[in-house]
Amino acid sequence: TGAMRYAAREFLVDLTVWYHLGWLGESVRRSDARVAALVKKGRHYSDADRRTLLEVIGELVSGVVPRYRSLAANGRVELSVTPYGHPILPLMLDFSSARDAIPDCPLPAETAYPGSEARVRWHLQAALALFEKTFGVRPSGCWPSEGAVSDRALALIEEAGFRWTATGELVLRNSLTRHALWDGEQQVASLHRAYRIAGRGLNVYFRHDGLSDLIGFSYSKWHGDDAAANLTRHLEHLADVFQGQPERVVAIVLDGENAWEYFPFNGYFFLSALYEQLSSNTRLELTTFARCRAAAPAAELPSIVAGSWVFRTFSTWIGEPAKNRAWEMLCEAKRTYDRVLATGQLTAPERRVAERQLAVCEGSDWCWWFGEGNPAEQVAAFDELYRRHLGNLYRILGQTPPAYLAEPFAHGGGSPEMGGVMRRAQ
Repeated sequence: TGAMRYAAREFLVDLTVWYHLGWLGESVRRSDARVAALVKKGRHYSDADRRTLLEVIGELVSGVVPRYRSLAANGRVELSVTPYGHPILPLMLDFSSARDAIPDCPLPAETAYPGSEARVRWHLQAALALFEKTFGVRPSGCWPSEGAVSDRALALIEEAGFRWTATGELVLRNSLTRHALWDGEQQVASLHRAYRIAGRGLNVYFRHDGLSDLIGFSYSKWHGDDAAANLTRHLEHLADVFQGQPERVVAIVLDGENAWEYFPFNGYFFLSALYEQLSSNTRLELTTFARCRAAAPAAELPSIVAGSWVFRTFSTWIGEPAKNRAWEMLCEAKRTYDRVLATGQLTAPERRVAERQLAVCEGSDWCWWFGEGNPAEQVAAFDELYRRHLGNLYRILGQTPPAYLAEPFAHGGGSPEMGGVMRRAQ
């Protein structure tokens, strides 16, 4: 910008170094002598300093996969997978699934997403292939994008070979209520366990929305020790309630990549205290969904009310004019994709490029940001990026992008909590 022309190069260099230092994990800043020296220096960073920082970042990034592979192999963690392009599977399969939770939800003018079931299978299989290539094993669990589920989506997740999946607590409440299985007096007794849809073998686990949202939205304002103690007390209370019921499981699920930037020191003190308290607590058993599935039976549900972990609905991705328009543009692009592929004019490499570009366009984060409730700047940025990606898909297919892709279609103006990067369950 014009104002930046007056900034000295040295200032911009220092600002860049501090940006990356700020986004390093707190444990790295405390344990890596190179990083500690850069923090202490504070200013006047040299080219050698910048190379050192890049070396640290390179080591951290390159070490992520081996570290997780080792943790999984030793049984310390369980790794799950999400559909390749992060699409909302139930909406891809059936727009009207949005009316399961909101009967009067406005839908796109399109009746259905073209070739929906094949695309869902593609996203599941592509995710599995990438996971196996990366970690050398096949995952047993699938966290569907945004915990979005429906009966059809669950059937395809199971068909892909998964043994467990998970979604939000309010989806279970909706489903129990529909089938007259929800007891308001004994509501805790209905929650915190696995369920299976009648006739199926896929275990479905349900997020404890209250505890998960405490971490995502509230504990960042607390002292770390107090927050950890509070969460532990909540879990101990549930342990008392469920004493002698080994099938009970409390699932805490949240946007792990987003929450910590709101905590002092990236959540270092909260997480350190929490891990210490949980690992030493004899009343609580830390486990994985795969172990839960092997150890305890699941209850049965006749069917599930389609929804996600966000508001128990799909309203974050469909139902507003801009969100519906995004689906309509995607449908038109998909028809073009199908028509071009049917001609056989693309080479195998060109087909693979087009296939992955389509997957980018099918991702859920586009519609997450479209809508009046989000900040105008973020909406404008995602609007432009989405139209650019659709245009790239047309060009990859050798087609001229529609003229409407040159015009913005989504507008914001809201100021949601945490800037809109996370949502509460309700």
